[in-house]
Amino acid sequence: MNDMTHAAFDVLPDTDRIAARQFKALAALIQAEAGINLKASKQTMLEGRLRRRARSAGFATVGAYCDHVLSPGAGPDEIEQLINAVTTNKTDFFREPLHFDVLLETVLPEFAENRQRKIRCWSAACSTGAEPYTLAMLLDEFAAQNRGTDYQIIATDLDTEVLATAIKGIYPRELVEPVPEHLRRRYVLQAKSPDRPEVRIAPELRRKVSFGRLNLMDATYPLEEPVDIIFCRNVLIYFDKPTQEAVVNRLCERLNPGGYLFLGHSESIAGFAHCLTQVAGTVFRKT
Repeated sequence: MNDMTHAAFDVLPDTDRIAARQFKALAALIQAEAGINLKASKQTMLEGRLRRRARSAGFATVGAYCDHVLSPGAGPDEIEQLINAVTTNKTDFFREPLHFDVLLETVLPEFAENRQRKIRCWSAACSTGAEPYTLAMLLDEFAAQNRGTDYQIIATDLDTEVLATAIKGIYPRELVEPVPEHLRRRYVLQAKSPDRPEVRIAPELRRKVSFGRLNLMDATYPLEEPVDIIFCRNVLIYFDKPTQEAVVNRLCERLNPGGYLFLGHSESIAGFAHCLTQVAGTVFRKT
């Protein structure tokens, strides 16, 4: 009787729910793989996201899919799909615009004064690419105004699906509305047909951004050389405090002395051991 009752709650198609034991195991797996701290209040959200993945993978219920992904038979490709399904990918061009004011008014003028000829920038959770392409527009303008200056942008994310979108650089027209008009004219291509509500980032800008998969939970970040600017915004909020501190310190390891780290406006590193000095809001300089 007990076994039948347990099965009714776990696998019957008309329930299509994640069982408590499955949620606990999934939460542990997701935290280990991606650092995301899922509280019990997020179970309904998780069910909705995994239900779509379950259908596309051919499972009748989300419970059956969870049993599969938690089993030894689930390979790394399916774990990757699981992480893709649960990550949040909110992004916009010129999101949190005060950060770009600091970049233009403080960071880049300092680099110009120091006659820095090569600027390396890392967008550490780039989602579908709006952030690194925003940075590319500003750095390209800066390089044009400071002859002899070059730049490189590295853009990484855990989610392979959003990276595929970023590489294409094709977006709904309304997504680029926050881009200033003079930058849109220079760096955003309109579709030839007025019926297509899409735009594409200009190829010369796309060539300046290198996209790749990187997990911030890894023990080290395999960039070829340190960078001068890191944008890692609105990611730490999904981690617990020890994970946040560990990630911040690993980011600092990849930042040149005098380099700048930009975090999301709602994020804090108060109480962490680090080598950063606050410059403005959630903008920090490596000492």
